[in-house]
Amino acid sequence: MRMQSPADEQSPGQGRLPPLVVLVGATAVGKTALSVALAEAVGGEIVSADSRQVFRRMDVGTAKPTAEERRRVPHHLLDILDPDQTLGLAEYQKLALEAMADITGRGRTPILVGGTGQYVMAVVEGWQVPHVPPDDGLRQQLYEDAARDGAEALHARLRELDPVAAAAIDARNVRRVVRAIEVCLVSGRRISALQTKLPPPYRVLIIGLQRSRDELYRRIDERIDTMMRDGLEQEVRGLVAAGYGFDLPAMSGVGYGQFEPYLLGEASLDDVMRAIQRATRRFVRQQSNWYRASDGRIRWFGAAPDPLAHVVGLVQGFVSNPGA
Repeated sequence: MRMQSPADEQSPGQGRLPPLVVLVGATAVGKTALSVALAEAVGGEIVSADSRQVFRRMDVGTAKPTAEERRRVPHHLLDILDPDQTLGLAEYQKLALEAMADITGRGRTPILVGGTGQYVMAVVEGWQVPHVPPDDGLRQQLYEDAARDGAEALHARLRELDPVAAAAIDARNVRRVVRAIEVCLVSGRRISALQTKLPPPYRVLIIGLQRSRDELYRRIDERIDTMMRDGLEQEVRGLVAAGYGFDLPAMSGVGYGQFEPYLLGEASLDDVMRAIQRATRRFVRQQSNWYRASDGRIRWFGAAPDPLAHVVGLVQGFVSNPGA
């Protein structure tokens, strides 16, 4: 059942633009299943907006679409990097826009799906992300500073350099804090001043999927149990054996970094599962900052009863009627 649906006003001339459907929601809310069914119903292809599913060999812990789901519907921007590589926001945005243009050019509908709010909003709002090349030495020093002095101390440094950016970035998100400081120090300009917006050439419909917190936590626990049965431990061991250490951003993330003490003999497998549960719940709370129910651009649907029929009808009308 649709929970709220404030309509966006189309700007002049927007009706002539091709459609872009966006599906957002927290981890484990049910985006993958709904997106595949939706894409099949409306002739769409899925563009992933998940910062973890870009990595090869990291399938179980990132809850990638199954092989069957990927056979049913083409997926883009999955498995494009090795775990020791990185994908900056500007690079992701470029790849996503290219994939969407390709899909549209073939007469199909791009469906942007994911839980990484920064990726989604960079595309939807057309952030003009600063193209400042990484400075590995500076980054390493900043990460060492955070490890030594704490994330709050590093965030305080950003507050001195760029108060606007600091207000928008959670101090616990050390990676983003480091990048913001890096941009300031390398370019001599505040990252907040460089991040202007130029909306992409699409009519955009954003659909949000949500569940109660208790239901979402139950699904998270079930997902973790399933991941363990599906071989998450073996996946992590294989990555470590291949030379991918826990110091890598990809390997320190939820579902992977929690295995480090276990592999060192300092924790039990039950400890690992509880740590993943806590980290995933914390991540879900962070996601809520990106996808607020009060955001008038998002058409929110509850996950029960099955919202597919309502979503399909909404999207079919949007795709077929430029003035919708």
